[in-house]
Amino acid sequence: MAFFDTNVLVYCTDVTAPTKQARARSLVAGSAGAGEAVVSTQVLIELFNVLTRKQKMPPATAQALALAYSAWPVVVSDVALVGAVIDVSIRHQLSIWDAMVVEAATRAQAQTLFSEDLSHGRRFGSLTVVNPFLP
Repeated sequence: MAFFDTNVLVYCTDVTAPTKQARARSLVAGSAGAGEAVVSTQVLIELFNVLTRKQKMPPATAQALALAYSAWPVVVSDVALVGAVIDVSIRHQLSIWDAMVVEAATRAQAQTLFSEDLSHGRRFGSLTVVNPFLP
């Protein structure tokens, strides 16, 4: 499984970064087509927020995109996740938001976490962070 961080999904619609847009779209198509893509409720909510606030996308369009990605397997935030996320944040010295992404990817048993925000190649158990936009 491949877990997608918000930034990769945002680039799918970012016409100001055509190279990253093409790479993000290719990753999404390949992973989703193979049934290997997963996200979390946090990613879907952040996606809507970034698309409407930073990209100025109409809310109905952003909502449709977020709901389309919710057809993938989604790791749902719950009380048990809260404690685990705090542990991950402390143990790995991550922001709470990055720890949420790492823990959600771990819960999904993803082997790959596509993210531009975390250190490329960093491992969290069997999970490896991959920055798909590096040359």
